[in-house]
Amino acid sequence: MPAKLTYTLFLLLILIGNPRNRVVAQSLERKVDSVILTTFNDKNGPGGVFMIAQHGKVIYQKAFGKANLELDADLTPDHVFQLGSMTKQFTAIAILILEQQDKLKVTDPISKYIPDYPAGDKITIHHLLTHTSGIKDFTKMKSLPTIAQKEMTPEMMVDFFKNEPVDFAPGEKFAYNNSGYVLLGYIITLVSGETYPDFIQHHIFDIAGMQHSYYASDRKVIPKRAYGYHQQASGYVNKTIISFSVPFASGSLMSTTGDMLKWQQALNQYLLISPTETKKAFSTYRLNNGDAFTYGYGWHIKTINGIPSREHGGSIFGFKTMGIYIPGEDIYVVGFSNCDCHSPTKTTGDITALALEVLSGRK
Repeated sequence: MPAKLTYTLFLLLILIGNPRNRVVAQSLERKVDSVILTTFNDKNGPGGVFMIAQHGKVIYQKAFGKANLELDADLTPDHVFQLGSMTKQFTAIAILILEQQDKLKVTDPISKYIPDYPAGDKITIHHLLTHTSGIKDFTKMKSLPTIAQKEMTPEMMVDFFKNEPVDFAPGEKFAYNNSGYVLLGYIITLVSGETYPDFIQHHIFDIAGMQHSYYASDRKVIPKRAYGYHQQASGYVNKTIISFSVPFASGSLMSTTGDMLKWQQALNQYLLISPTETKKAFSTYRLNNGDAFTYGYGWHIKTINGIPSREHGGSIFGFKTMGIYIPGEDIYVVGFSNCDCHSPTKTTGDITALALEVLSGRK
């Protein structure tokens, strides 16, 4: 074949793409649309944004429903959502950044940084990261409404729950715990000398190129903000207002699906922490009695159809989120909802299984 013709065919393949790849992409799109629309099917209500990426490239990204009901504004893939507990990923990596800088160790007792914390000599940073500390989860305290709309410093938040009776001895059980991640955020401020929002901005968002990610605020003007809603018998209502200083490092970050892909890529490329520190985040650990549990540092370590996955969701007034990464296939799937009436957890899991089936041929 003449060289010129070979080059022309090569250019055509680049321009129109591999036909098989187009068929695969179209097949995946139809199947994913069908799954999402079983739940996110109200074009005039709040909705969601979903993204599938492989090898750092977006394969599927669509928005469903409204970003703002009062303005009748449609959601788009680049709208900014509150992440809720997906924030914990960033807090965990921030701790590992500080360990990499030799400013702390995950084996340190928290009394090293908060000397007056009850039983702080027995609770380690590792216990906080893995939800095995046994301290009281502040979201389960009856007195929470008394501070929900107050501006709280990290120290005030810690003081709010630190004298509550513990639920179990450190390392005895796994029990998901927001207080532990508030403590981690406080330790980040104490050790780094920066506020938590500034540390996340300087050491994660800026390095990863996450230009559309923020520490949440209801006062700050945030371009492309998706507004959050509840659903009541009478219809949709605006989300309950809270002070983001209360969830703090356990749930107060905001982002887009595109920025979350940059986050995943930064982790994959070791832009933030070394392979050694990264391994700590994605390992599973054992309780005092030797039993294993499926949580690393900021991620659930699970499987989908027998394939290893790293997962975490989030829920905060007006928003629910979910992210799943399949390391063996480098597939990343994210689902955001701007109504806490629609959880994207099952939908995201279902479309991850579809992506695995279509993109890797696994069933």
